[in-house]
Amino acid sequence: MTNTASSAIPRVALVTGTTSGIGEAVVKHFCELGYQVLAVDFNPAGETVAQAAGATFFQADLTDPEACRAAVAEANKRFGGVDILVNNAGIQHVSSIEEFPEEKWRQIIDLMLTAPFLLTQAVWPNMRECGWGRVINIASVHAQVASPGKAAYVSAKHGIIGLTKTAALEGGEQGITVNAICPAYVKTPLVDNQIADQAKLNGMEEQEVIEKIMLKNAAVKRLIEPSEVAGMVAFLASDAAGAVTGSSWNIDLGWTAQ
Repeated sequence: MTNTASSAIPRVALVTGTTSGIGEAVVKHFCELGYQVLAVDFNPAGETVAQAAGATFFQADLTDPEACRAAVAEANKRFGGVDILVNNAGIQHVSSIEEFPEEKWRQIIDLMLTAPFLLTQAVWPNMRECGWGRVINIASVHAQVASPGKAAYVSAKHGIIGLTKTAALEGGEQGITVNAICPAYVKTPLVDNQIADQAKLNGMEEQEVIEKIMLKNAAVKRLIEPSEVAGMVAFLASDAAGAVTGSSWNIDLGWTAQ
């Protein structure tokens, strides 16, 4: 398969964590662009979401290395390869280090750091053969800074920046770019679920969590829309971003400007 800028063949994207939030928005946007999309999620409800967007669904628990490889194999079988990989799947657990469950630590690291590595490794040969590829890692503002109660999440997101930079150096001469996007709090179920946890951890009302924790360091006092992140993903996946690699793109409402 050859998906160069002049090719008439639709590009193929594999997106993870697609049942809601950022992943759902990315799938929808890619389908609107005419891409062939494999939407990968653990939740079987993702099939309805994918079908509504015009994508193909593949159910997989990406904490299982074999499931990561199976997802790429499915894209290869259906579409002939993967041109664009968006590593978005994630979970959250809010707890102090002292009380943080070891099994939850391992689950978060497996899903949010090991799985992106394995998926990148699996799509690499096709991208190298085609001389064109895009890997886009959805990191977080917590890849740049830390917050209490999020040891595993922050560690995984910091790690994904290291993976992004290393893969960018290895892929540059092969036509493969690798970048990360670092949003602050986005209007997603993942963020909604954090509010109650943060309220309990900090002894606050839920509205206080939004105002005093989530938006405390933001210059723009609102949550981010998933479609805004999807727009940045689409740019980094385009030919226009061919000179952009190894970078971390902050969509953080001004959080890290301080």
